[in-house]
Amino acid sequence: MSIMTVIIILITAGVSLYAFRDTSLLYRLSLTPYEVFRRKEYWRLITHGFVHADWVHLLVNMFVLYSFGRLAERIFADLASYGYLKHPQFHFLMLYFGGLVVSAIPSLVKHRQDPWYHSVGASGAVSAVIFISIFFQPKSMIFFYFIPIPAILFGVLYLGYSHYMARHSDENINHDAHFYGAVFGFLYPLLIHPSLFKVFWGQLF
Repeated sequence: MSIMTVIIILITAGVSLYAFRDTSLLYRLSLTPYEVFRRKEYWRLITHGFVHADWVHLLVNMFVLYSFGRLAERIFADLASYGYLKHPQFHFLMLYFGGLVVSAIPSLVKHRQDPWYHSVGASGAVSAVIFISIFFQPKSMIFFYFIPIPAILFGVLYLGYSHYMARHSDENINHDAHFYGAVFGFLYPLLIHPSLFKVFWGQLF
């Protein structure tokens, strides 16, 4: 059962749709490093994941979250059955919201003196969910624009592209969030139990 995935999607869609009509709410929930440091508005590290820039941004993130979130929930359920953890739903929430916070930190530091910088979207958390799936199923196929790509290859290309674009692109896209959310998701199993690296290695080779 992908209960937590569905709940997060419903809440995120509801808040995002409301914020489409209320720009003041969009601003209050967005990641604005200047306000985080100036006014101690630390909730923005979480709330920015519940609002999106437009319909396309929302639909893409929620579609990918639904696709990979169900798999991630099954992974945690399996880990619980093998005795690696208790409360798999709690770990799914830790993965998701941990991904949101960790992916926001680089922007928080980089733009702390910029009152005009704002970032919205769940991309950092979604990247974390994708990459825990890659950790446990590195040789599965991910369809990128209908082209099947081995998950581990997709992961390497995704990280390389995000790292490059974060430093060379003027797009209004937070590539840092994609990169660091992905890294957090890939490392999360090792935070549960370092021996899980053997699972990744065994699946890969």
